[in-house]
Amino acid sequence: MRSPKAALTKLRRATLTQVETILAPALPSNLLQKPASGDHSREKIFPLYRTFWCWIWQVLQVNTSCREVVGQVQALFSLEDRGRVDEATGAYCCARSKIGLNLLERAFSATAVSAQRLAKATLGLQGRPLKVLDGTTVRLANTEANRQKYPPPKNVPKGCGFPLLKMVVLFCLASGAILAQATGNQFIHEVRLTEALRTFFTKGDILIADRAYGLFPMLAWLQSLGLDAIVRVPTGLRRVDFRKAKKRFRTGEGLFVWKKAGRASAFLPLTEWQALPDQILVRIIRVRVERAGFRSGQWTLVTTLLDEVLYPTHEIVAAYARRWRLEMCLDDLKTSLGMANLRCLAPEMVEKELLVFLITHNLLRWVMLQAAQEAKVNVERISFKGSLDRLRQWAQVLAQVSTSKRQAKKRAQLWQGLLRTLAADLVPERPGRSEPRAVKRRNKYPYLNCPRKLFRERPSRNKRRSRAIARKKAALN
Repeated sequence: MRSPKAALTKLRRATLTQVETILAPALPSNLLQKPASGDHSREKIFPLYRTFWCWIWQVLQVNTSCREVVGQVQALFSLEDRGRVDEATGAYCCARSKIGLNLLERAFSATAVSAQRLAKATLGLQGRPLKVLDGTTVRLANTEANRQKYPPPKNVPKGCGFPLLKMVVLFCLASGAILAQATGNQFIHEVRLTEALRTFFTKGDILIADRAYGLFPMLAWLQSLGLDAIVRVPTGLRRVDFRKAKKRFRTGEGLFVWKKAGRASAFLPLTEWQALPDQILVRIIRVRVERAGFRSGQWTLVTTLLDEVLYPTHEIVAAYARRWRLEMCLDDLKTSLGMANLRCLAPEMVEKELLVFLITHNLLRWVMLQAAQEAKVNVERISFKGSLDRLRQWAQVLAQVSTSKRQAKKRAQLWQGLLRTLAADLVPERPGRSEPRAVKRRNKYPYLNCPRKLFRERPSRNKRRSRAIARKKAALN
């Protein structure tokens, strides 16, 4: 018969479907060690190790409730005959709040590094690393603390709407991992948030971004950091006349001199604005984009990659066309993982919850990269949602195999089977596929556009018909 100590040792190492045995190799081995003193130093139901992986499991279940996590832990303890676990979620939520922000930031950085190690080298543009910048907003729980730090839009009635958090992410185009993030409220421009990511830029990177970054201050600032950029010229802010080009390469392409404005930029600190050069040389490319079945469009790109021999036009255009991959990455986070609505009630917990989502995303990208490497396929053809579903299903099977050395071969076979399954179900190649930002399904209920105590529900159809008949009768009389 197994001793109580051996049972307790196994229980400490197990978490729900043992998801940590699959994903833990992407993290440093000493990251989740029990601290000698302070928070998580005592042996409880939710030590640091189990709390972290329970939170990851919670996100993998598309941001399920804390109550479901507690229910799974109850079943786990019952399996090992270790006593009863209370149904309340307070212990788990308290354990989550005690996880340090610094620990989550280190875990986030480690997952990004692990994913990048498996990525293939960039093709074209001299093999330089391609990174993408973009911003998005996330809806928060409607609490007073969240509303104070992340106020809702000003165009909604008082007492309505939800707090909104704005986030700017730095995305690696080769691995699909998110490398860094900066947050603020929705009234801070995403370009200003980008300034907080400067420590994550590496000299020699090529940044790809949307129109918001196609300004003199941003291009000059990035050049001062040793980076190049490929962005779109902001519509309406700068008119491009190729007759005024300093040097023309061909129709719709040339070198231009952009001069520094007389007024300081609102996006940079005054000292950094003053340190920028008075003018910079940029290359502008106007290209017509034609796709079968769609109306033709036109891109006007500006880049600091000036040499047309080292950086051919078609490679620059192809690199910018891949920027949409980040939009799909954000959709993976907000739709497939459920990050569109964060549930924590306090701003400090919101920051931690956001990091857990990014860690989970990078862990899934790490699994996808392994599958792509084993099958020698492009990682962009492996479905994120399909990988999420299969990981949950295979984790239940892996949890039934012992962690002993005798079962190591069986576990390795199951892991290889998971990777083969991911690589076998490839997403069809859909170059230039349109992904409109629109909702097809209509909501049958009206919007709550005033406080609940003032809201008046619309009468039913029968009542409206009866009132209309009564009004007609009154008018006839």
